[in-house]
Amino acid sequence: MLTDTSVRTVGARICPLCEATCGLLFELDGRTVTAVKPNPDDVFSAGHSCAKGLGLERLENDPDVIRTPLIRDGDGFREATWDEAFAEIDRRLPPIIAADSNSCAVYSGNPAAHHLDPSFYTLPLIAAIGTRNVYSPASIDTLPKNFANALLYGTGLGMAVPDIDRTSFLLILGSNPLVSNGSTVTAPGIGKRLEALRERGGTLVVVDPARTRTAEVADRHLAIRPGTDAFLLLALVSVIATEGLAAPGRLTEHVDGVDDVLRLTERFTPDAVAQICGIDADVIRQVAREFAAADSAVAHSRMGSCTQEFGSVANWMVEVLNVVTGNLDRPGGAMFPTPPAGGPTTWPANPKAPLVFDRWRSRVRDMPEAMGEIPAVCFSEEILTPGPGQVRGLITISGNLARSLPNSHAVEAALADLEFMVCIDGYLNETTRYADVILPPPPLTTRGHHDLALTHFQVRNVARYSAPLLAPGPGEMPEWQILLRLTAIVRGVPDRPITELDDEVAATATRRAAKLAGREVEDVLRATEGRTGPARLLDLRLRSGPYGDRFGAVPGGLTLELLEHSPNGIDYGPLEPRVPDVLRTPDKRINLVPDALTADLPRLRAALAQPIPDLVLINRRQRRGMNSWLHNALPQPDAGQCALFMNPLDAAGRSLVDGDTVRIASKTSSVVAELHITGEMRQGVVSLPHGWGHHGHGLRTTRSASAPGANVNALVDDIVVEPLTGTPIFNGFPVDVVRAVSVQS
Repeated sequence: MLTDTSVRTVGARICPLCEATCGLLFELDGRTVTAVKPNPDDVFSAGHSCAKGLGLERLENDPDVIRTPLIRDGDGFREATWDEAFAEIDRRLPPIIAADSNSCAVYSGNPAAHHLDPSFYTLPLIAAIGTRNVYSPASIDTLPKNFANALLYGTGLGMAVPDIDRTSFLLILGSNPLVSNGSTVTAPGIGKRLEALRERGGTLVVVDPARTRTAEVADRHLAIRPGTDAFLLLALVSVIATEGLAAPGRLTEHVDGVDDVLRLTERFTPDAVAQICGIDADVIRQVAREFAAADSAVAHSRMGSCTQEFGSVANWMVEVLNVVTGNLDRPGGAMFPTPPAGGPTTWPANPKAPLVFDRWRSRVRDMPEAMGEIPAVCFSEEILTPGPGQVRGLITISGNLARSLPNSHAVEAALADLEFMVCIDGYLNETTRYADVILPPPPLTTRGHHDLALTHFQVRNVARYSAPLLAPGPGEMPEWQILLRLTAIVRGVPDRPITELDDEVAATATRRAAKLAGREVEDVLRATEGRTGPARLLDLRLRSGPYGDRFGAVPGGLTLELLEHSPNGIDYGPLEPRVPDVLRTPDKRINLVPDALTADLPRLRAALAQPIPDLVLINRRQRRGMNSWLHNALPQPDAGQCALFMNPLDAAGRSLVDGDTVRIASKTSSVVAELHITGEMRQGVVSLPHGWGHHGHGLRTTRSASAPGANVNALVDDIVVEPLTGTPIFNGFPVDVVRAVSVQS
């Protein structure tokens, strides 16, 4: 729906900021967003939205947002036309790629994953470059979960999510959904869903080192020592094994290795892990028994379980716990959504396709590839280490690497060392200040939206689409056209018309859609005639997807046009059992004892004998934050939000008092922050929020720079990582905390 820019209008939108995907209503006065409100008629979110979504009006109107391309001019930038910006890229980027295609890296940030344009058009750009140096937040976020799920179910996106609306027992590890709104689970209004669980007599157990907002409403909070989730989960399965509580039920005919995995866990008894976990052995036994006895139960893990020393084993054991108790693929357990635009869990399986892990290795450290990407911990060394394949050019798409990657000082040194850097970004931030050219994406109101990735994690099968509310204004360029212009430059045809490049991308998608739908290419072309850009590509996916109209063969089936006329979405009902059809393993079976994971158990056994650090650090979520990029448009209520949280006993032992300025030091670096003493933290654990550190030269982020906060990722090691996936250890690494010496003293 394109509105008349001369009148006041209201249009429905899906929030693209986080995995809750809440429905919103945008109020516009001409081209200006004047208010953002929850959409009470959205079929999925039903009137819920968090502070971030309601703050989109401030983001759209942020005076610091870049509206015009910028080209480096000495130590600063000058405004340029689009033609000037692309001419500068054409002059400087192709020679770098011509020398070695791997010398140009691509980093696609978190916001890019939630928009159609980069979802469809980044891969053609990467293919045109021919680089293997591709990075994203996946390897600093979910990768151990992707890895475990790929080994068990055949695809990293094939994740079973908690059927939260029907479960009787919910076990959450490493997640604070009342603040984060959920992650690798798309459940808008998750607070109401947890309330409903309690009201129907269900049980909520939260495993977290801190008494988070989610832990506060739980029936039981297990204040675990950071980094020990794998031990707790192994112990839970051990109780299932030794007390004869395993009951896979109908899964038995689809699963191999149940007896083997139960035997592997027997040594990790509650008594054996109680000390390292900091949880009483009897409590562990009780949770295991309640989980096994519940009418339906589900364990769900998230970022806290991934970004730790044994993240892959922890996420493996989450799946094992669900499987051996018969709670995978049944109502109230862990179930597989059916994404309306299709995906790896709906497309035909290719039994000969290799697992999308370790197909190649990084140049410097020999780290394994995962899902087409190199672990982000390799980013700095690939730039700073000379030799064939050294990265000399970089394209970033909405990612603030200087604050989201570990060892931030090394990241900034690497960014400063590049020969040429192009950023598609709306802010002059800690990363883009090193760019040579900055290309601003257009306003949210000019974009169509359907979250291709997150529909794989929905707790209910729904289909929704946000049509553009406005056409691009003067000087604005759609992001898909920006990406295609870059693709043309890389391919050596900078002046080739966008329409021709778009038709090439669509031709490949058309052939695939025709094959999926069992139709002729000509039928598909007729059905999608008149559409271009991401709308055409989305229509191809929807019509060939599980609910699609098969390009006219199934009257009433799903099409983009149908969604355009259904701004509040279409509800296809609760999740349904999908095993074995959902499996993409070569033999269409679930192997509970994959070699890559069982081989890591000796490392856990050895860790049982290691001394427990005196003080470890974890990061924390904040209601108004989304990594670093929302801090300017949605500043936190007070500077204390950036404080270091510490338990009173730890503070007393260091003669520290509330409000002290303290120095937090790891083996990598140190930062300074205000101290906040609170019983929310268990003893031996301190916490800093992530995404802060808005300081240094050349920033154009007025509000966030006025309250910069401490950059927790400066403390995170980029060398010591989870060995199976290369994921950095953001949670549970040792630190020292002392009173900072003031400048005056």
